[in-house]
Amino acid sequence: MAKKTKKQQELANLVDRTKQYDAREALELVKKTAKANFDETVEAAFRLGVDPKKADQQIRGAMVLPHGTGKTQTVLVFAKGDKAKEAEAAGADYVGEQDLINKINQGWFEFDVVVATPDMMAEVGKLGRVLGPKGLMPNPKTGTVTFEVEKAIKEIKAGKVEYRVDRQSNIHVAIGKASFDLDKLVENFDALAETLMKAKPQAAKGVYVRNAAVTSTMGPGIKVDPSTFTK
Repeated sequence: MAKKTKKQQELANLVDRTKQYDAREALELVKKTAKANFDETVEAAFRLGVDPKKADQQIRGAMVLPHGTGKTQTVLVFAKGDKAKEAEAAGADYVGEQDLINKINQGWFEFDVVVATPDMMAEVGKLGRVLGPKGLMPNPKTGTVTFEVEKAIKEIKAGKVEYRVDRQSNIHVAIGKASFDLDKLVENFDALAETLMKAKPQAAKGVYVRNAAVTSTMGPGIKVDPSTFTK
Protein backbone atom coordinates (compact mmCIF):
# COMPACT_ATOMS: atom_id res chain seq x y z
CA MET A 1 0.00 0.00 0.00
CA ALA A 2 1.38 3.40 -1.01
CA LYS A 3 2.49 5.60 1.86
CA LYS A 4 0.43 8.77 2.31
CA THR A 5 2.09 12.11 1.82
CA LYS A 6 2.13 14.62 4.67
CA LYS A 7 -0.64 16.59 2.94
CA GLN A 8 -2.77 13.48 2.43
CA GLN A 9 -2.34 12.53 6.08
CA GLU A 10 -3.35 16.03 7.22
CA LEU A 11 -6.52 15.85 5.12
CA ALA A 12 -7.31 12.33 6.32
CA ASN A 13 -6.98 13.52 9.93
CA LEU A 14 -9.92 15.88 9.35
CA VAL A 15 -12.17 12.83 9.04
CA ASP A 16 -13.22 10.56 11.90
CA ARG A 17 -13.13 7.16 10.19
CA THR A 18 -15.23 5.59 12.96
CA LYS A 19 -18.07 8.10 12.60
CA GLN A 20 -21.09 8.12 10.30
CA TYR A 21 -21.96 11.71 9.40
CA ASP A 22 -25.17 13.14 8.07
CA ALA A 23 -24.98 14.03 4.38
CA ARG A 24 -24.37 17.76 4.89
CA GLU A 25 -21.52 17.20 7.37
CA ALA A 26 -19.97 14.55 5.13
CA LEU A 27 -20.13 16.69 2.01
CA GLU A 28 -18.74 19.68 3.89
CA LEU A 29 -15.75 17.49 4.76
CA VAL A 30 -15.48 16.37 1.13
CA LYS A 31 -15.11 20.00 0.09
CA LYS A 32 -12.49 20.62 2.80
CA THR A 33 -10.44 17.57 1.82
CA ALA A 34 -10.59 18.14 -1.96
CA LYS A 35 -7.27 19.93 -2.35
CA ALA A 36 -5.99 18.64 -5.69
CA ASN A 37 -4.92 21.13 -8.36
CA PHE A 38 -8.07 20.37 -10.41
CA ASP A 39 -11.80 20.46 -9.74
CA GLU A 40 -12.33 17.03 -8.21
CA THR A 41 -15.45 15.00 -8.92
CA VAL A 42 -17.62 14.18 -5.91
CA GLU A 43 -19.01 10.66 -5.84
CA ALA A 44 -21.59 8.92 -3.69
CA ALA A 45 -21.41 5.19 -3.02
CA PHE A 46 -24.04 2.89 -1.56
CA ARG A 47 -23.75 -0.75 -0.50
CA LEU A 48 -27.20 -2.31 -0.80
CA GLY A 49 -28.79 -5.36 0.75
CA VAL A 50 -29.69 -6.98 -2.57
CA ASP A 51 -28.51 -10.03 -4.45
CA PRO A 52 -27.58 -8.75 -7.94
CA LYS A 53 -27.40 -12.34 -9.22
CA LYS A 54 -31.19 -12.50 -8.98
CA ALA A 55 -33.15 -10.84 -11.78
CA ASP A 56 -35.78 -9.49 -9.38
CA GLN A 57 -33.12 -7.69 -7.33
CA GLN A 58 -31.35 -5.89 -10.14
CA ILE A 59 -31.33 -2.12 -9.72
CA ARG A 60 -30.70 -0.01 -12.78
CA GLY A 61 -32.03 3.29 -13.99
CA ALA A 62 -31.30 6.95 -14.63
CA MET A 63 -32.22 10.29 -13.13
CA VAL A 64 -31.54 13.97 -13.65
CA LEU A 65 -29.63 15.51 -10.74
CA PRO A 66 -31.12 18.86 -9.62
CA HIS A 67 -27.81 20.63 -10.24
CA GLY A 68 -26.14 18.36 -12.77
CA THR A 69 -22.71 16.79 -12.43
CA GLY A 70 -20.57 19.71 -13.51
CA LYS A 71 -19.53 17.79 -16.60
CA THR A 72 -20.82 18.41 -20.11
CA GLN A 73 -21.69 15.05 -21.65
CA THR A 74 -20.89 14.32 -25.28
CA VAL A 75 -23.97 12.64 -26.79
CA LEU A 76 -24.03 10.33 -29.79
CA VAL A 77 -27.41 9.51 -31.34
CA PHE A 78 -28.24 6.69 -33.73
CA ALA A 79 -31.28 7.87 -35.67
CA LYS A 80 -32.47 8.44 -39.21
CA GLY A 81 -34.81 10.73 -41.11
CA ASP A 82 -36.81 13.21 -39.06
CA LYS A 83 -35.50 11.78 -35.78
CA ALA A 84 -31.93 12.48 -36.91
CA LYS A 85 -32.91 16.08 -37.63
CA GLU A 86 -34.61 16.28 -34.23
CA ALA A 87 -31.44 15.01 -32.55
CA GLU A 88 -29.28 17.58 -34.32
CA ALA A 89 -31.66 20.39 -33.39
CA ALA A 90 -31.68 19.24 -29.75
CA GLY A 91 -27.90 19.56 -29.48
CA ALA A 92 -26.58 16.03 -30.05
CA ASP A 93 -22.84 16.07 -30.68
CA TYR A 94 -22.89 13.22 -33.20
CA VAL A 95 -25.83 11.88 -35.21
CA GLY A 96 -25.72 9.09 -37.76
CA GLU A 97 -26.38 5.49 -38.74
CA GLN A 98 -24.02 2.98 -40.32
CA ASP A 99 -21.30 5.61 -40.66
CA LEU A 100 -21.01 5.91 -36.87
CA ILE A 101 -21.29 2.16 -36.38
CA ASN A 102 -18.32 1.70 -38.69
CA LYS A 103 -16.28 4.36 -36.82
CA ILE A 104 -16.96 2.70 -33.46
CA ASN A 105 -15.97 -0.70 -34.84
CA GLN A 106 -12.69 0.92 -35.87
CA GLY A 107 -12.02 2.04 -32.27
CA TRP A 108 -13.56 5.51 -32.09
CA PHE A 109 -15.07 6.38 -28.70
CA GLU A 110 -15.13 10.18 -28.43
CA PHE A 111 -18.52 10.31 -26.69
CA ASP A 112 -19.95 9.80 -23.19
CA VAL A 113 -23.54 8.67 -23.80
CA VAL A 114 -25.25 6.81 -26.64
CA VAL A 115 -28.93 7.26 -27.51
CA ALA A 116 -30.71 5.20 -30.17
CA THR A 117 -34.19 5.13 -31.62
CA PRO A 118 -35.84 1.68 -31.37
CA ASP A 119 -35.77 1.20 -35.15
CA MET A 120 -31.97 1.47 -35.07
CA MET A 121 -31.39 -1.16 -32.39
CA ALA A 122 -31.15 -4.10 -34.78
CA GLU A 123 -27.92 -2.57 -36.11
CA VAL A 124 -26.76 -0.87 -32.91
CA GLY A 125 -27.18 -4.18 -31.06
CA LYS A 126 -24.26 -5.56 -33.06
CA LEU A 127 -22.03 -3.11 -31.17
CA GLY A 128 -22.84 -4.79 -27.87
CA ARG A 129 -19.43 -6.47 -27.63
CA VAL A 130 -17.66 -3.09 -27.81
CA LEU A 131 -20.15 -0.73 -26.18
CA GLY A 132 -21.30 -3.11 -23.44
CA PRO A 133 -17.99 -3.42 -21.54
CA LYS A 134 -17.67 0.39 -21.54
CA GLY A 135 -21.19 0.87 -20.15
CA LEU A 136 -22.24 2.73 -23.31
CA MET A 137 -24.87 0.39 -24.74
CA PRO A 138 -28.28 2.10 -25.10
CA ASN A 139 -30.92 0.63 -22.81
CA PRO A 140 -34.67 1.31 -22.43
CA LYS A 141 -34.29 1.22 -18.61
CA THR A 142 -32.06 4.28 -18.70
CA GLY A 143 -34.12 6.11 -21.31
CA THR A 144 -31.45 5.83 -24.00
CA VAL A 145 -33.53 3.69 -26.37
CA THR A 146 -36.39 6.00 -27.28
CA PHE A 147 -38.14 7.87 -30.05
CA GLU A 148 -38.22 10.91 -27.72
CA VAL A 149 -34.70 11.88 -28.71
CA GLU A 150 -35.08 15.59 -27.96
CA LYS A 151 -36.16 14.86 -24.38
CA ALA A 152 -33.38 12.30 -23.91
CA ILE A 153 -30.67 14.66 -25.16
CA LYS A 154 -31.85 17.60 -23.07
CA GLU A 155 -31.97 15.45 -19.91
CA ILE A 156 -28.46 14.13 -20.52
CA LYS A 157 -27.11 17.63 -21.13
CA ALA A 158 -28.90 18.83 -17.98
CA GLY A 159 -27.07 16.31 -15.78
CA LYS A 160 -28.72 12.94 -16.19
CA VAL A 161 -26.81 10.12 -14.48
CA GLU A 162 -27.18 6.38 -14.64
CA TYR A 163 -27.05 4.07 -11.64
CA ARG A 164 -26.58 0.32 -11.65
CA VAL A 165 -25.82 -2.16 -8.90
CA ASP A 166 -22.57 -4.05 -9.49
CA ARG A 167 -21.66 -7.63 -8.62
CA GLN A 168 -20.74 -6.63 -5.07
CA SER A 169 -24.12 -4.92 -4.53
CA ASN A 170 -22.58 -1.44 -4.76
CA ILE A 171 -23.74 1.64 -6.65
CA HIS A 172 -21.37 4.51 -7.46
CA VAL A 173 -22.64 7.79 -8.92
CA ALA A 174 -20.96 11.16 -9.53
CA ILE A 175 -23.03 13.90 -7.86
CA GLY A 176 -21.07 17.01 -8.76
CA LYS A 177 -17.77 18.80 -8.40
CA ALA A 178 -15.89 19.93 -5.32
CA SER A 179 -16.38 23.52 -6.49
CA PHE A 180 -20.18 23.19 -6.17
CA ASP A 181 -21.91 25.08 -3.38
CA LEU A 182 -22.52 22.80 -0.41
CA ASP A 183 -26.30 23.16 -0.75
CA LYS A 184 -26.16 21.93 -4.36
CA LEU A 185 -24.12 18.87 -3.44
CA VAL A 186 -26.52 18.06 -0.61
CA GLU A 187 -29.55 18.41 -2.88
CA ASN A 188 -27.94 16.16 -5.50
CA PHE A 189 -27.09 13.56 -2.85
CA ASP A 190 -30.59 13.68 -1.37
CA ALA A 191 -32.19 13.30 -4.82
CA LEU A 192 -30.04 10.27 -5.58
CA ALA A 193 -30.70 8.67 -2.19
CA GLU A 194 -34.45 9.20 -2.62
CA THR A 195 -34.35 7.64 -6.09
CA LEU A 196 -32.50 4.58 -4.81
CA MET A 197 -34.94 4.18 -1.94
CA LYS A 198 -37.84 4.18 -4.41
CA ALA A 199 -36.01 1.61 -6.51
CA LYS A 200 -35.88 -0.93 -3.65
CA PRO A 201 -36.95 -4.33 -5.05
CA GLN A 202 -39.85 -6.02 -3.29
CA ALA A 203 -37.72 -9.17 -3.13
CA ALA A 204 -34.99 -7.43 -1.09
CA LYS A 205 -35.06 -8.58 2.53
CA GLY A 206 -33.47 -7.15 5.65
CA VAL A 207 -31.50 -3.89 5.73
CA TYR A 208 -31.64 -2.26 2.30
CA VAL A 209 -28.88 0.38 2.59
CA ARG A 210 -25.99 -1.30 4.40
CA ASN A 211 -23.44 1.50 4.01
CA ALA A 212 -23.11 4.86 2.29
CA ALA A 213 -20.18 7.16 1.70
CA VAL A 214 -19.06 10.22 -0.24
CA THR A 215 -15.63 11.10 -1.53
CA SER A 216 -13.80 13.32 -3.96
CA THR A 217 -11.44 12.07 -6.66
CA MET A 218 -8.32 12.34 -4.50
CA GLY A 219 -9.87 12.70 -1.05
CA PRO A 220 -10.64 10.19 1.72
CA GLY A 221 -13.93 8.32 1.88
CA ILE A 222 -16.40 9.75 4.38
CA LYS A 223 -19.17 7.58 5.81
CA VAL A 224 -22.77 8.77 5.68
CA ASP A 225 -25.30 7.53 8.23
CA PRO A 226 -28.00 5.66 6.22
CA SER A 227 -30.58 6.29 8.95
CA THR A 228 -30.57 9.99 8.01
CA PHE A 229 -32.10 9.30 4.59
CA THR A 230 -33.87 5.92 4.95
CA LYS A 231 -36.51 7.01 7.43
